[in-house]
Amino acid sequence: MIQYENLRKVNEPFFPEFRAAFDQTLDSGWFVLGGGVQGFEEAFASYCGVPHCVGVASGLDALVLSLKALELPPGSEVIVPSNTYIATILAILQSGLSPVLVEPDVATCNIDPERIEEAITDRTRAIMVVHLYGKLCDMERIGEIARRRDLRIVEDCAQAHGASLNGRKAGTFGDCAAFSFYPTKNLGALGDGGAVVTANARYAEKVRALRNYGSSVKYHNDYIGINSRLDEMQAAFLSVKLPALDRINAHKRALAALYQEGISERFVKPQAQEGFFDVFHIYSIRHPRRDELKSYLSGHGVQTEIHYPVPPHRQKALQGLFDGEEFPISEEIHATTLSLPISACHDSDDVLRVIDLVNRFER
Repeated sequence: MIQYENLRKVNEPFFPEFRAAFDQTLDSGWFVLGGGVQGFEEAFASYCGVPHCVGVASGLDALVLSLKALELPPGSEVIVPSNTYIATILAILQSGLSPVLVEPDVATCNIDPERIEEAITDRTRAIMVVHLYGKLCDMERIGEIARRRDLRIVEDCAQAHGASLNGRKAGTFGDCAAFSFYPTKNLGALGDGGAVVTANARYAEKVRALRNYGSSVKYHNDYIGINSRLDEMQAAFLSVKLPALDRINAHKRALAALYQEGISERFVKPQAQEGFFDVFHIYSIRHPRRDELKSYLSGHGVQTEIHYPVPPHRQKALQGLFDGEEFPISEEIHATTLSLPISACHDSDDVLRVIDLVNRFER
């Protein structure tokens, strides 16, 4: 059986350091917003290439707090890709803003800059880009649109730790950027966690307060905040894994290269583009008989996933928000996409086996 993911195997190389980090944190007696969180924040900010990082409890909270730091007028429109994971849209709604869905480029599955321009109205205040699967959006074109139309940018980097465009890393293009450290991410904790990174000191200061009940000074509350703090233990584990992130990304890129070369052109594969350094949190192919392909691979001992089976505009939770709107590209992607195993726990033999099975489908 080739599992889609095995988090024990992924984390096993770090077990000795994890145990030492656990003991050190336990012995310190300080478990919330201590030196461990500060140390990780500084290290991750340096890795991304920005001056500020604020650890929070989850990727969703990182998105919400990023939007709140921008202080957009209530009800402002925020452009967001129509094929994103629902968390991106939930963050907009939970911030009292209005999501405007924009179709992706079918070749990259990332938001189409041309369609962004068409969707801007006099109520648009921000663009929330999503670097889906570990591939950056076309941030140079999107940045030019945002500057020309005086719009803020929030990057959803939940799947893009270490990805870059022309040498510039995810998290450095927007006013704020949100990362998730969910255990399956390329940089994953042993539980939930997230972070906001930014070059803007004022935004960073506000997020720091908002994550801690709106307080910068104990018992003095300047904002209506929440409790969303990256805890010391998760920060300790992340600090152990951060130095290995480039190695993890290189491993996944090597596996992706095997898929790219080996899988038949009968399947739609990720698009390689000059200047884009993709980190392949997910390796997704597309096929019109996706469900049959998934069942076929399962029957031959290969687990796969679908990211994601239901487009946002068809989710029960969002019914009524996008009535009368059509998103055919999103529909096509969600109906045909299939994620193949590509994890730190897999090796080239696993991938070659998957390639052989995929190519045998329909023969």
